[in-house]
Amino acid sequence: MLLFAATVASAQLAPPNAAGVTNGHLHLRVRDTEAQRKFFVDGLGAGAIKVGNFDVVKMPGTLILIQKGEPSGGTDGSVIGHLAFLVRDMKGTLARLAALGVKMPEKVGRQAMVMGPEEVKVELTEDPALTTPVAHHHIHWYNRDVKATQAWYAKHFGAVPGKRGNFEAADIPGANLTFALAETATAPTKGRALDHIGFEVKNLEAFCQKLEAAGVKLDVAYRQVPKLKLGLAFLTDPWGAYIELTEGLDQW
Repeated sequence: MLLFAATVASAQLAPPNAAGVTNGHLHLRVRDTEAQRKFFVDGLGAGAIKVGNFDVVKMPGTLILIQKGEPSGGTDGSVIGHLAFLVRDMKGTLARLAALGVKMPEKVGRQAMVMGPEEVKVELTEDPALTTPVAHHHIHWYNRDVKATQAWYAKHFGAVPGKRGNFEAADIPGANLTFALAETATAPTKGRALDHIGFEVKNLEAFCQKLEAAGVKLDVAYRQVPKLKLGLAFLTDPWGAYIELTEGLDQW
């Protein structure tokens, strides 16, 4: 496991697309930060570092920032219903998760759905060709406007529209964005265990100006955070997914 962690901890975010965007991070705000760290590091085999007050999990394609908080709920019922990762060894991964007390799914094949601590749902897909124990795969939206969601991310973030199986989807470096039709209304992510997702953006200040010129309202305007060596801004997509834009996270 120490070898696994060292290997993954050295991984970098994917190079940006033509719009200057790559997948950046997933931000968990939870009561038990150590349980989340164990799930991703001891269970999935990711690496870990500490940056300021954040426990940071590292794997190819994304960082996961874990922060102490009081979430209003898990991922079920949220506009982002689950997170998804590739694992090199499904059997070994599930054995490690079971040792941590994670309830095992009834059906396990090449894919498995598990419920992580504080009701953060995680989809696992086995890929024996991985050179690391775990890598980021996709973020799964559930709402009532699939095609419009796909088009919005293509327009503003340069995501490449396509399909993932039967799902409408769009790709950015480091992540597939998957869009599924929800049978009922879903809740915004802000305040839940998965509070927000994050995109790393080249020339972020100019990018934010371009978003605003296109009519996208920023919840938090572009600013610099010298302590974290980051530029950042926040917005909410039209369906309730809270998004942090960063510049500098790729140096963590």
